[in-house]
Amino acid sequence: MSGEPLGFVHRYEPASGPGRPTLLLLHGTGGDEHDLLPLGRLLAPGAALLSPRGNVMERGAPRFFRRFAEGVFDTADVARRAAELAEFIEAASARYGFAPRSVIAVGFSNGANIAGAVLLLHPAVLRTAALFRAQMVVDASQIPPGAVALAATRVFLAAGRTDPIVPATESERLARALRDRGADVTLRWDDAGHTLSKGDIEEAASWIATTTDDARWSTLGEA
Repeated sequence: MSGEPLGFVHRYEPASGPGRPTLLLLHGTGGDEHDLLPLGRLLAPGAALLSPRGNVMERGAPRFFRRFAEGVFDTADVARRAAELAEFIEAASARYGFAPRSVIAVGFSNGANIAGAVLLLHPAVLRTAALFRAQMVVDASQIPPGAVALAATRVFLAAGRTDPIVPATESERLARALRDRGADVTLRWDDAGHTLSKGDIEEAASWIATTTDDARWSTLGEA
C-alpha cells in the first residue's frame, strides 16, 4: 500500500506473519519509495517493508536532506530532517501496528546517511541498522551527550574501498562515532565502488538473520 500521510510519501508492505521485523528502507539520491523494496525482500524475506520518499529535491532528484555540494552537507538541515524521520517512524508504527523497536533501518548512500544521523541524534528511535555506503553527515557538536546512549544498538556498515563518493576515512569516522556512543558496529569492506556488491547483500542478510534470532531481539521488539 502507498500513502502520503505522516509527513512522507511512502509505501508499506505488511509482514508475512507475526514476529517478523519491519525494514525501514531509505533510498539514495534520485530514488523513491519503490527503489529498495527488492533489496528489502532479499535481506529479510517475510519482513514488513516501510519505504518513505525523501522530502528534499535536488535538481529534481529526491533526497533526505540538503547538501551544498558533493560531500558538503547542510548539517542544520540534516538535524531537522533526522527529527522529521524519527517522527515518521513513530507515527507509522502507530498507523500500521508494528513495534517501533522492531524496526531495522536499511539505507543506501543518502538514505544510509540520514539513518546514521537518526542513530546519533535520536538514539532512542532505532536499535538496528544495515547501512550501505554511509558516511558521517552530522557535526560532533550536534550529538547529544551520553557515552552509552547506543549501548543496545547494532549497526552493520558496508563500505567500498574504491568508492569515489564516500572516502574510507568518512566511513571509519561514522563507525567510530557510533562505537564511541556504545553501539556494536560491524564495518565490512569490499573491493567495490559506490554500488552494492553481491557480498554486501549476502553478508547483510546473514547479519540481519543473526540479529533477529538473538535472544535480545524479543526485548528490542517491544513497543
